[in-house]
Amino acid sequence: MSCDAMGACVVEPDFELVQLLPVVPYLITRKLIQMTGEKMSVGTLGELLIDELKDLYSAEKQIIRALPKIIKAVSSPELQEGLSNHLEETKGQVSRLEKMGEILSKKMTGKTCVGMKGVLEEGSEVLEDTEKGIVRDAALISACQRVEHYEMAGYGSARDFAKLLGQNEVAALLEETLAEEKNADKTLTGASKQINAQAKQEG
Repeated sequence: MSCDAMGACVVEPDFELVQLLPVVPYLITRKLIQMTGEKMSVGTLGELLIDELKDLYSAEKQIIRALPKIIKAVSSPELQEGLSNHLEETKGQVSRLEKMGEILSKKMTGKTCVGMKGVLEEGSEVLEDTEKGIVRDAALISACQRVEHYEMAGYGSARDFAKLLGQNEVAALLEETLAEEKNADKTLTGASKQINAQAKQEG
């Protein structure tokens, strides 16, 4: 710190610290890797496919844990039934991903889908911000559709990777799940029309 004759002082930045600022994110990432033992090993399309499948596996596992609470929180019987059906469907999607792992001789465990974790956390905020009723139902449909859109993007990309790699069986399994996710999103869109209209009537 230096001061002039008028008593005004200026804090001079530490030059070495300033030089380090651009690489701070990298240093933090390296530290986390050292702590968790994880390695950045995605260097080929094949490795990217495996990484995407692991991400989707983690996402589906998180959804299975989160959906029962959401089902309990909604008031519409039709929405409860639709979400309950999709919960069972999601369990089948996990089994499908495990089958893909067997085909590729890779385990699907070992990765946490941070993206899905964030989307689900946003959904849990809905339960805190709303009371049980039609307005909450409308908000939960919106939250669930965010989940579906995240999944559709992931499954679509993974399917395309599998096709390019000649993994036709894996691509077919991914296409099957993608179709289910699209149908779930379509079902939510249909439910939202009636529920949103009811929510509007409540002011």
